[in-house]
Amino acid sequence: MTKTGIDQDALIEMFATASAKGTEQVRKAVGDATLAALQGRELSLKNIRAVLKTVAQAASTGAAQNAVAGVDPEDLLDKAVAGMDDALVKAVEANRVALQQFVNQGADLREKHLKKALADLEAMEDTFIGALRKATEAAGAQANAQWAPVLEKLQAGGTLSGQKAATTAEQFVNQMQTAMRDSRAAGMKAAQTLAESYAALVSGVLIGMSDAMAQAGSGAAAAKKSRAK
Repeated sequence: MTKTGIDQDALIEMFATASAKGTEQVRKAVGDATLAALQGRELSLKNIRAVLKTVAQAASTGAAQNAVAGVDPEDLLDKAVAGMDDALVKAVEANRVALQQFVNQGADLREKHLKKALADLEAMEDTFIGALRKATEAAGAQANAQWAPVLEKLQAGGTLSGQKAATTAEQFVNQMQTAMRDSRAAGMKAAQTLAESYAALVSGVLIGMSDAMAQAGSGAAAAKKSRAK
């Protein structure tokens, strides 16, 4: 068991003995192992990178050892990537739920830690592909040759988790911009109301002043008329 909480020996054995018909089971097992490891630690990019690297290294070692007839190492690695991707999709969804809870409680997405959460989501796919590249670089020439077409397809087509992460980040960025527009609109409306109130107040004062002046004028005229008598 590694520091990431993954039993690498068990994963290596699974890849080494997988049959051509058992690749879907490989995908599920990798997904379950990756998800369990992610659930056992703080969901930071650093920890995600470490878990993915550990799984990829086990996949490389096991696929290289597999001598079962009809098994394509590239297919095994494809299924390993798909399993890791499945787990990351759930990690992205966990981020979305947590962010929405913060927003519902009145948190501002411009706050430092929430801005970092959005940035981490946007970096999810690069983190995934980068972790796989690091793992293959350390695995030797044979593993590099096996991983090359897998990584090429991944780079070209992207990942489900990366797409979901990008969509989630965009959703919250749009939500933040909408909130800012609403805030500005509310501020402008309040300012307009204040301006209208001020204008009404000035009008009232002016009317009062006019009435006072009229009353003063009437008093002065009456006094002048009385003196004339």
